[in-house]
This record gives sequence, C-alpha cells and structure tokens, in this order.
Amino acid sequence: MVQRVTAKVGDADLILETGKIGKQANGCVYAQWGGAAIIATVCTSHEAVEGMDYVPVTVDYNEKFYAAGKIPGGFVKREGRPKDKEILVSRLIDRPMRPLFEMTFGREIQIVPTCVSADGVHTQDILAVIASSAAVTISDIPFHGPVAACRVAYLDGQYVINPTFAQIEKAQLEIVVAGTAEGFTMVEGGGDEVEEEVMLGALEKAQVFITDMCHLQEELQKLAGKDKLPLAPLEITLQNAEQIEAEATPLIQEACFRDGKMARGAAVGEVKKAVAARHAEQLADPMQAKLYAALIDDIQYKLLRKSILEKGIRIDGRKCDEIRPITCEVNVLPRPHGSALFTRGETQSLAITTLGTSLDEQSYDDIDGDRSEHFILHYNFPPYSVGEVGKLTTGRREIGHGNLARRSLAPMVPGREEFPYTIRVVSEIMESNGSSSQASTCGGCLSMLAAGVPLKKMVAGVAMGLITDGPKYEHYKILSDILGEEDHLGDMDFKVAGTKDGITGFQMDIKIAGVSMEIMKEALAQAKAGRLHILSIMEKCIDKPQPISMYAPKILSMKIPVDKIGALIGPGGKNVKSLCAQYGVTINTDDDGTVTIYGKTGNAAEEAKKAVKGITEDPEPGTIYNGTVKRIMDFGAFVEILPGKEGLCHISKLSHQRVEKVTDILKEGQQIPVKLLEVDKMGRLNLSYIDALDEQAKNK
Repeated sequence: MVQRVTAKVGDADLILETGKIGKQANGCVYAQWGGAAIIATVCTSHEAVEGMDYVPVTVDYNEKFYAAGKIPGGFVKREGRPKDKEILVSRLIDRPMRPLFEMTFGREIQIVPTCVSADGVHTQDILAVIASSAAVTISDIPFHGPVAACRVAYLDGQYVINPTFAQIEKAQLEIVVAGTAEGFTMVEGGGDEVEEEVMLGALEKAQVFITDMCHLQEELQKLAGKDKLPLAPLEITLQNAEQIEAEATPLIQEACFRDGKMARGAAVGEVKKAVAARHAEQLADPMQAKLYAALIDDIQYKLLRKSILEKGIRIDGRKCDEIRPITCEVNVLPRPHGSALFTRGETQSLAITTLGTSLDEQSYDDIDGDRSEHFILHYNFPPYSVGEVGKLTTGRREIGHGNLARRSLAPMVPGREEFPYTIRVVSEIMESNGSSSQASTCGGCLSMLAAGVPLKKMVAGVAMGLITDGPKYEHYKILSDILGEEDHLGDMDFKVAGTKDGITGFQMDIKIAGVSMEIMKEALAQAKAGRLHILSIMEKCIDKPQPISMYAPKILSMKIPVDKIGALIGPGGKNVKSLCAQYGVTINTDDDGTVTIYGKTGNAAEEAKKAVKGITEDPEPGTIYNGTVKRIMDFGAFVEILPGKEGLCHISKLSHQRVEKVTDILKEGQQIPVKLLEVDKMGRLNLSYIDALDEQAKNK
C-alpha cells in the first residue's frame, strides 16, 4: 500500500513516499522536492554476529546522468566509479546517522540513495539525507532517529534556509547542518571570513527545519513503519572483571600519560600483556580475550576523561586551551614551484604547490552541469604516517579531508583574472596524531605563498574537542588542538579554519545530543584564539608571496578585439597552431577576446605576444616597428612589420644620401627599425628607414 506525507519547503512541496517501488528492500522511500528526486533504500544482512564492536554501515550515494537529461561524457557511456561529489554526499549522510544505530544489532547495513531527477534548483544532498533517514526509520532496522539536514546560507545580511544553487554561489556563508529533533549532530561548510556570531545564528535557524523534517518522517513511520528486528547483545560477560580492572587501572594510569603517542601506545601494550599473562587460562577463550581488550579501552576512556574534567590536564600534559609546539619551513624541496613543511606536535604536513596553465584546470562532468576549477587540493594519508603497514589508496577519508582543507583556503585564493595560473596543492601527511586536515590547511597556505600565489590573507585551522559529564552536560571542558586519542574518547570533533578576520572552513561531528549554544559560543571563541596563535607563528616564516619560481610556466594575458579572434585562430586553427609551434608556447583564446599565452620561458611568451599583437592589431601611422626585410627590389625593400603585414620602404627612404643599390644598405632577413608613414587608400603600407633612425637618435 502506497503511503505519502508532504510538507511545504520553500517554493515546493517535499514529498516522502513508500510502498510503490523497492518493496524487497528492508526500507525504501521515494523523496521529491521540486524537480529533484531521490530513491533511498536500506538493506541489512540476514544473520547477526554477536559481540561486534562497531556498526558496519555503508552509505553509497550515487547520481545518474539521466537525472539531468545528460549522457555521460567520454568513451564509456555508463556511470563509473563514484565521483568526489558522490563520496562527499555519502559522508554527509553517514556521519549523522552512524552513531544512532545499535552496535548490538550485529548486522551489516547498506544505505543506497540514488538521485534519479535533478532540476538544477533544489539541492539533492539535503534531500538525500532526509530520504536515507526516512528509509531506515520505516524499516525493521533499529535506529535512534530520525535524522534530517538543512543548508543555511547567509546572503545580503539575511539567512536563507535551503538556498538554490544560484544563491549558494553568492552567499557569504554556506553550511549544512544535520541532526535529530533534540539537537544537531553534524555541521560542515565554509564562508568568506564570517564572524562567529553569524555561524551561531545559522545553527539556530537550521534546527527549526531539522525538527520539522524529523516529525515528517515520524508521520510516515506511523503509516508504514515495520516492527523492528531484535538486537543481538552479547550474553557472555568478562569473568573476574572487577579484579582485572583493579589490577590494570593503576598500571594504565601511569602508562597512558607518557610523553609521546608511540611511547604511550607501547606502554599501554606492555600493561595489557602483563595483566593478560596473569589471567592466561581465562583469556585463552577468544571471546574472553575480546572482552578483556574492551575493558582495557574502557579503563583508558574513564581515566583520560576524569583527568581532563577534574584536573584540566590532558594526556600529553597540556592545558585545555594550549596548542602544541609548531614549526614552519618553506622551500624545503628544490624543484617544485612551492613547498612547505608544517609541523604541529606529532602531526606533520608536507605541502607542495604546482602552478599550471588553464589547460590544467580540473573539469567536472556531473548532473549539476559542466564546470572547471582553477584551484585544486589533494590530501594523501599514507600508512607510514601512523607507523603502520598498508596500501596506498585514496579513500573516502582522503577525499573528505582534502575537501575541507580546499574549502578553507579557497576564499583567499585569487581569481583567474588576477592570477591566471591553475593552482594545485598536494598535502602529504608525514606524521599524524591530531587533525591532519587542519595541518594541510596551514601547510597549503604556506606552500602557496612560497610559490608566489598572491593570497588575499593567510589561513590557519585548528581542531577542537569536547569532554562532558553530568545528566545535562553541566560539567565540560573544551580542548584546543586535540590529539587522536582525545578525538576517540571525546564528545565532539570540531574543526575551524579561517583568517584573522573570520571563518572560511568549518566541520563538526557531535557524539552526544543537546550541545548548547553556550558551549558552541565558547568553543568558537577558544578556536579563534588558537587560530590567531597559529597564524602568528606562520607569519614569522612567510607573510607575503615570493617571486614565482623559474621552473613555473610563464603566463601573459592580453585583450584583442573580438572581431580579430578569427584572424588569430585562422582556418581550422592554422594560425594559432603555427604560432604555438614557432614559439614553443600554448595560446588560449576566450570568447571575450582575452588571449592567454603560456610559455616555458619568459622570452618565448613575450615573442609570442608580439606576434599575436601583429596579427590582431592594425598598423598605426607614425609608429616605429622592428621589421624584417623580406624581399629586395630595385626600387626598395618589402619589410614585414607585423606577422603577415608587409610594407614598402622606397629606396629614397633608406638614407639621406643618394643610394645606388638597395643591397648597399639592406640584405634579406635583416631586422631594421622602420616608421610607418601612411596607409594609402589601397591599404598599402609606406615605410621609412631614415625617419625611424632619425627619431631613435632624437630620443637618445
């Protein structure tokens, strides 16, 4: 039986419908908002696994080109591996939903939201979050939801809920907020140096919409919800748990406050082995061993949180608002166009900037329309950065962290008109214990300045954490520059990047419900203090762009009349191809008459620019040109003053004295200065050698 609920959202109805399609899935919802439509399904494995210590959820958001009436570009006309955008939307759905599944459910869960219609007005990602949550809510899978999402833009001094694509482009702030009816659990977005108060206002606006969308899903659940499947809690308990905890706690207390991540890990490992040896017979049972490992983790969790809440002391001895030691270096690599090494505690980013031409821009072919980006940032997290062995892959984590760093830096990157290079930044994480995405932001900023990129302002980022206690979280501590262990044991991971004057990038994941605005306000203020501290250190290393590397391509830009574009390009591109081959450059011409010349050397680019001017400019009488003698006749010489434009220099205009033969003065191939005397009615150019020499002598 088909069931449907609707709500007015902006200029269109948002529809949630179930019972018509996807009926063999555990849950399926068709969601439509204006011309955008998502089919979201959820399925779970048939057998439960007892004692699972994680929630095996996979979210695979995908977009079909037919949704926008397009056929995929390229040789293969089928949708292929997930695009970065699809991965980012998958993470957007996964992060707020994952904490709300029961770990004791013990089954694999797969959520597949598919965009089947796109109108270019209503954003698909927000609809995908709502549809995915609705599919799980009506299914037989236990879920502490529902969840909803909302995009908020700050535009012309006003907040806009779920703005259109056009409004997003003009917005000073654009964030996506997700959460339950009780409070938000995830925030991410970016801004153009927005103040902290603007960010807080956006969060308050979002919660109203999120609550309404959660209630809408609950209405659908009442109409079509299934009975929930049973949980599979582990019935076995750890024998002698109290005794083992009493033995291990003082040893763990000493071990987990050692200086250095590797030292702490080794010390805790030794304690774990020593206590296990005393109970070897009991722990020979694999399930008992698994429960023992969980107990050791729980002891660390309680000890570390207690130390922070009661003493304000963290595992590395820092105060709650203290930033780890920072060092910055630039030009650490000899050949790349720009490089920097940013180290904060045990987190290190080697950032490299490469400057390219417009032909190197990143092109995107997706359902939102074809577009290109001149600023690219890639993030790599090799296994050696945490002292492990593994495959070198680019996974969802790498895509997400790189996107956050790129978003944080992008507002300060100059436009193509001001800086006509394509800019690619690569952050290689050399070491990691704490936020490597924010290290990438800092390192990326330094490396771009080293490469000569005229950033509007410097950008830095810091990761914040939260430890809470009490029924209403009345006891809490906010942590600056969190370690990996503090991220794991804490209640919030909160990354803020920006300049001295405002926020440019923002990402937050909350593991608890009901974080108050007061906590958020305090966290943002503490993050700002940390950001300003980091910027002050970065500025001592480099605070303005260096000269562009000699190894970077040379780019010259000029304007030509639009009606001369055809003459420059020539039939079938003959003229422009000839120029590129002759001077060893690349020439790109835009429809507005902007010509960009890319050369491996400055001389080649300058010579090519002169040639372009010659083709596209009309000769001006009275101008002195550096011409080339092409042909010598009895009555004078034909001299090429511009590519493809020759004039006659009569024998009488070669010298103040009588000239018997032209060859007494000139020879073919010789370069001489000539002055254009006139362009006659037939378009012929009359030149003078002596007038050009006289004028040059006068100027000297």
